[in-house]
Amino acid sequence: MRLTGIHHVSILVSDVPRAIAFYRDGLGLRQVERPSTFTAPELRDVIWFELGDQQLHLLPAPVADVPARRHFALHIDDAAAARAELQRKGVVVRETTPIPGADRFFVNDPDGNRIELIQWKEMYPVKYL
Repeated sequence: MRLTGIHHVSILVSDVPRAIAFYRDGLGLRQVERPSTFTAPELRDVIWFELGDQQLHLLPAPVADVPARRHFALHIDDAAAARAELQRKGVVVRETTPIPGADRFFVNDPDGNRIELIQWKEMYPVKYL
C-alpha cells in the first residue's frame, strides 16, 4: 500500500446554511455536487467543497463538535492578505507559534472547528525518523 495524500476532511456543523456561508463566502471555497449515490438519510445532507484536488465535507449534526486543539490546515498564497480580508469580514484571527519558512494563523468556523491557514514561503526541511 502506498498512501499518496489526503483526499478530504469531514467536520461536524450544527447549522448548515451558516456553515455554507462561512466556507463559501468567508473562505471562498467552491461548493460541488456530492455523488448521486448519497441517498441514505445520513448522507443526503452532506455538503462538499473543493480545494484543488482535496475536499472538505460538512456533516450536519444536532450539536457542534467539542472544541479542541485538533484542526485541519488550508494552504494559502498570501497570509497577510488573507488575515486582512478575514478580519474585514469579522473573523477572529489568532496568531500561533511560528514555523521557519511559513506564515500561519488560526481561525474558527461558526461551530468552533479550528482551521489553520498557512503560507509556505520556503518549505521546512523534513527530517524522517
